[in-house]
Amino acid sequence: MRSPKLIVSALALVVGASSAAHAGGELYFYNWSNYFPPKLIEKFEKETGIDVTLDVYDSNETLLAKLQAGAAGYDVVVPSDYMVKIMKDAGMLEKIDVASMPNFKNVAAAFADPPFDPGRAYSAPYLWGTTGFTYDSARVPNGRLEESWKSFFEPPAELKGQVAALNDEVELWNAASYYLGIDKCTEDSKDAQKILSVLEKQKPMLAMYQSDGTIERMIAKEVIVHMQWNGASHRTREKLPTAVYVYPKEGIGLFQDNFVIPKGAKNVENAKIFINWMMAPENIAEATNFAGYMNAINGSEQFMDASLRDDPAVNMPADKIGLLRPSKECSTKSRELRDKVWTRLKK
Repeated sequence: MRSPKLIVSALALVVGASSAAHAGGELYFYNWSNYFPPKLIEKFEKETGIDVTLDVYDSNETLLAKLQAGAAGYDVVVPSDYMVKIMKDAGMLEKIDVASMPNFKNVAAAFADPPFDPGRAYSAPYLWGTTGFTYDSARVPNGRLEESWKSFFEPPAELKGQVAALNDEVELWNAASYYLGIDKCTEDSKDAQKILSVLEKQKPMLAMYQSDGTIERMIAKEVIVHMQWNGASHRTREKLPTAVYVYPKEGIGLFQDNFVIPKGAKNVENAKIFINWMMAPENIAEATNFAGYMNAINGSEQFMDASLRDDPAVNMPADKIGLLRPSKECSTKSRELRDKVWTRLKK
């Protein structure tokens, strides 16, 4: 996916949409699957003249592996918080000083200076959310599951083969660590063995490990319980009103996804135009409305669908805020333990 390098004046970024409309050229965008509205791509192309090609992946680790393997065609990619730091520390990102972009003024203070990228030198916020699980209340015993990771890791016997997990090493490790009360960045092999035991015990109950198609799978009633990101749960509930998103009492993972530009990108200036454009309230709101995740841009609320405000999966109840467990960048030793557990589990 190599294309001729098109030099676009940085002035287009400074003077705003009117100049950006004449930018032209190409942009190769690598994002999570089912996570960006096609209509928003069309809008960007119409306003800027930049042609966008979108490829998708299913996990941060897939993104990292592909870039490390030499994939050199992408101009904008969307890693989560902890992965931004990993990529930055590995010299894989362009320093683009997002804080100096015109639309950065719209970024909410809580997202303007994150620990994984102080000063927003390398990244801009996209969407944020939580990772819990969803169940169909019409098809579980007594119509209700306990608000605990136990319902996911040790489901009732009647649900055997009707539970699906994300195919995501980090999310499963983290959820099991919350369930067990273990630090998710543990370096203790005994803790890792406990996590592995929980995952191995759960495995015969599962229909699959799969991160793609979680919404469609639940709506089609292929499974009854699915580990999901909260935005996916919201979109499930739109077609399956009996779907319930669980905030487990042991804790729930909080993630924030971000726009970055890989080192060596061919269309850096077009990528900057795109990133700045996405920090406009009316544009990011379209992404929120499509994906079902909140964003970090002030003023976007006026463009958001009312259904998002009314769904507890998206608009987190105040009494659940204490359950949030932000992402952490774990040590190399801890990550190696996690990798070993995942490899053993997936044999």
